[in-house]
Amino acid sequence: VQAACKPLIEEGVIETSYVDSIIENVKSFGPYIVIAPNICIPHAQEGKGVKDTAICFMRTEKPVHFGETAEHDARLFFVLASTDNEKHMQNLVGLCELVEDQQVVEKLLNSNSAQDLKALLKN
Repeated sequence: VQAACKPLIEEGVIETSYVDSIIENVKSFGPYIVIAPNICIPHAQEGKGVKDTAICFMRTEKPVHFGETAEHDARLFFVLASTDNEKHMQNLVGLCELVEDQQVVEKLLNSNSAQDLKALLKN
């Protein structure tokens, strides 16, 4: 989660307190950020520690384990940072629609270049 959030911290979009909130929430509520096998949407309450609305994508080579079972493993991370609830819900719905398409997920998991990933995410 920290690695996935790092670009947003570097760009001044979020503060480290937002990352801390995500991690604390996972410790408290379990792996709620893993919405499907291989799909993780790290997020916390909108506004707190968030200076702008953005989504940051990261893919890992090996799964990150958030629970005891494989259903809580993730390789695709979409960090969601929102300044208000309306933007938060819009982005969350858009991400869910994107990852509902199993062909898109497979392409994201298997893409060999940053350009291919960017093209997939823009569509």
